[in-house]
Parts: sequence; C-alpha cells; structure tokens
Amino acid sequence: MGIEVNVVRVFTDENGKHGNPLGIVDASLVPESERQALAAELDYSETIFVDLPAVGDARARVRIFTPTRELPFAGHPTVGVGWWLNRQGVPVTSLDAPAGVVAVRRSGELTWVRAQADWAPEFAIYPLDSTEDVLAAHSSDYPDGGNYLWAWQDELESSIRTRMFGPGLGITEDEATGAAAIRITDHLRQSLLITQGRGSVLRTTYSTDGWLEVGGLVEFDRSRTV
Repeated sequence: MGIEVNVVRVFTDENGKHGNPLGIVDASLVPESERQALAAELDYSETIFVDLPAVGDARARVRIFTPTRELPFAGHPTVGVGWWLNRQGVPVTSLDAPAGVVAVRRSGELTWVRAQADWAPEFAIYPLDSTEDVLAAHSSDYPDGGNYLWAWQDELESSIRTRMFGPGLGITEDEATGAAAIRITDHLRQSLLITQGRGSVLRTTYSTDGWLEVGGLVEFDRSRTV
C-alpha cells in the first residue's frame, strides 16, 4: 500500500507564489525506523510526520526530518502542519516536537508558531552590504553547515533580504527557513519582515522573555503517493 504525502508550500508571498515545499505524512503509516529513508526519498528540505489528533484534541505530536537527519525543531514544517491540520478540520494550539512544545496560532490568513531560539539549528550568520550582494551569492562559497546571508532591505521598516545555504543539513539552498528566521530575530533583537530565496515571505515577532514567533502564508500544493 502506498503512503500518501500531502505537499504544502510554506511562507508564500501574498499572491500564493514561492514558498518552501513541505511533505506532510501521517506518522501512523511509517515506522520510526523508516522515516529518515522516506525523507531522503522525498528530498524536500524537510518532511514532517504527524500523529493526527482526534477531533477536539488541540495538540499533536510531530517529528521533523531533512534528507540527512532529524531536527528537534524547524519553522516551516511546524507552520505548515499547523495550517494543514486546521484545513483538515482538526486545528491545534500546540505541537509536541522533540525540542519542546510549539505553540500554534492563526491571525487572519497567517499561521504562527512560537519557539525558543536555541531550539533551532545553529546557523553561521553573514551580514552583507546590500541586497544585491545577497542575490549574487553562490552556494559553492559556503560549503559547510547552515549559512544564513542577510542584508537590510529597509532598516526603518525592519525588512531584510536573505538566503540560506545548508549543505550540512543536506540542503543546497533553502527557499524559506523558519528556524533561521528565529535565529536572526534573536540576533537582531527585533521583529522582522523577511524576504528569502526567490521571493518567499516570513514574518517574526521578538520578545525579551525568550519566546519568538515566525509566521506566514501557506498554500496547498498537491498530494502524492510513494
């Protein structure tokens, strides 16, 4: 029997374009020992396995995998599955991830998740002089680990332009990286409007209590069977 994978694009722009593809899989269909192999086969930057909640249950357990390893927390998978569960008629207010309990909320069309910065993978953060420098960068110049390049797009508007090269995570370039958005928000100590990759849009909120949020728009892409 095939395994159904629901694919959504997370952090699209206001026209539903761009966004980072995410594979969503019912965890009951795949033994834990086989999840890493399936994530590698799907080859999305992340695949999330979710224990589907019962109707009326506002909490769900999740596990997140890149093509090469499991992550304790990641932004675009948690935002994406929070949106998808709401679309399925089982909205949740929290996700149990290995890093901790991720609060989920919706505000208009936006889906938000809340996390601690140290839940996210480490990224080498590179401030560049201009958005043109960000756009001209090549992944071959950043061969190790996770590398987050950024420049002010409009400092008065707290808007930045970014890219993420992540060969250490099995990702040549990530279209939209929620965990890195959490890290840069903590680094700059302010809420941000982030444009990443080809034009994906991420929003963050900063709080001095250590809890940060990342949110954005999500679009359903397709279902596939593997």
